Amino acid sequence: MLADIWDSIEVHRVDPPFELVLTTGLVALACVVIDAVWRPARNVVTIVHEGGHAVAALLTGRRLTGIRLHSDTSGLTLSVGKPTGIGMIVTAAAGYLSPSFVGLIGVVLLAFGQVTVMLWAGLVVLVGMLVMIRNVYGVLSLLVVGAVVLGVSLRADPDVQAAFGYGMTWFLLLGAVRPITELQRHRRRHPGARSDADILARLTRLPAAVWVTIFALTTFAAALAGTYLLLTSGTSS
Repeated sequence: MLADIWDSIEVHRVDPPFELVLTTGLVALACVVIDAVWRPARNVVTIVHEGGHAVAALLTGRRLTGIRLHSDTSGLTLSVGKPTGIGMIVTAAAGYLSPSFVGLIGVVLLAFGQVTVMLWAGLVVLVGMLVMIRNVYGVLSLLVVGAVVLGVSLRADPDVQAAFGYGMTWFLLLGAVRPITELQRHRRRHPGARSDADILARLTRLPAAVWVTIFALTTFAAALAGTYLLLTSGTSS
């Protein structure tokens, strides 16, 4: 079956019109700012967030033990290793920065017309996460997202693949910013809550508010840079 799937993959290079790039950006922005749409769509950001924790843990020599995705769009990634030090700091910081980072990788791949490569790379990551998921909702979330990406990769024509690739890239870049505002609001309402920023404050002795600011500035800068690069990548019709 895997051989059949591999043989059916067609690598498409795209040179999208400016109108497609702009339209997908506006749709992604609407998904971020409209609450009724953002709530289910935020699950995608959570998947990337927890995936970032997981990859950072593995890269820093920690042992990944499980990932959970919850219906309230929160998540949890568990790893075993030294409770302090650079490995734990990188792992804790990776979550909120990962959507922006993945979005910028998408920008680079799209700049070279590699939509198909981007889609299949995403599938590989989803499969890797599926192995480590430890709750039913998390499994269902990954299967739904994976099925959509797989369907687009195998069955959609190049124009649809391009629209999907640009839409997802836009959504990750823009959607990375809103969780930071939600994080700060949650910290104000629940001062004792355990968040990534509070974990980093304990590990580094920098106040949690400083880490929230770092997250905000980084994701906002990535969104601005990605917006500029995407809008200048499309060809005028």
